[in-house]
Amino acid sequence: MQALYAHGPKDLRLIETPDEALGDDQVRIKMARGGICGSDMHYFNHGGFGSVKLREPMILGHEVSGHISEVGINVSGLKIGDLVAVSPSRPCASCDECLRGLPNQCLNMRFYGSAMPYPHIQGAFRESLIADASQCAKADGLSPAEAAMAEPLAVCLHAIKQAGTMLGKRVLVTGCGPIGILIILAARRAGAAEIVATDITDTALERAKNAGADVTLNTQLTPDALTPYTIGKGSLDVGIECSGAEPALRAMINALQPRATLVQLGLSGDMTLPMMQITAKELSIKGSFRFHSEFAQAVAFMQKGLINVAPLVTHRFPLGQFQDAFDTANDRTKAMKVQLDFS
Repeated sequence: MQALYAHGPKDLRLIETPDEALGDDQVRIKMARGGICGSDMHYFNHGGFGSVKLREPMILGHEVSGHISEVGINVSGLKIGDLVAVSPSRPCASCDECLRGLPNQCLNMRFYGSAMPYPHIQGAFRESLIADASQCAKADGLSPAEAAMAEPLAVCLHAIKQAGTMLGKRVLVTGCGPIGILIILAARRAGAAEIVATDITDTALERAKNAGADVTLNTQLTPDALTPYTIGKGSLDVGIECSGAEPALRAMINALQPRATLVQLGLSGDMTLPMMQITAKELSIKGSFRFHSEFAQAVAFMQKGLINVAPLVTHRFPLGQFQDAFDTANDRTKAMKVQLDFS
């Protein structure tokens, strides 16, 4: 089979790779779609992010779907031909964090396409994938493109859960890439009364408006666009920061009212925070990292028509055109979600 490896910045290679053996509790999946994520772009552009760097060639990809082509002898509930969304998250179920109910914080996590541990955890941009049956959520009624969106939607459902009660709240979302748009959709589904979205491109903001944002603000063209929300001590109840940019986080803190909740979802480098302002406003700051139970919930939300992810998939490229796919994903004025087609 062929698999897409990152060797370093701007160095992607499609390499013939041996098929893996099938275990008793596993399934073999003929891959259908794979979405290019922000972390894939960090490996493509920079060879990593923050302190996480490629130290060996690594298969990229973790937003994937496919059809089961073989099942292990102990597998039930799945059959050949089933379309499945594949969770990239494989906690060990035995470390201290797993045992205290935090599988997303697993000390021995095997998350597809991650250079955090060494040897790296190989990803899912490959023609055939062996996965544990427990990773697979049947995606009946969805297209392969929609099923491959389960992972980013799960990330956002976890963040919404971190934010707490959303019903009737005024919510600020900073950064309107795929994650920001999914946050808007999920926040509205959770009952947000008003959603304000900021970004630095009009293209992203138009998509935010189409997703249901009530107010969209271009903070590059108008740096003080959030000023009306900062009157007094601030006026917004919840902030979900999706860009990983310190200026966006600082602007959010100014707009949040006392005892508001801020969820940091975007990952980049470390940020310097205005701690005195945070203290004086008594803000609650929560991180949001990965997901676990939310993966199956994401699939169910899509199957029930509660969240429509189809408009987010703007581009599709055959696996052999991976370079064009990554170049397109690099251009935020063109693309929202770019997927590789393995069929």
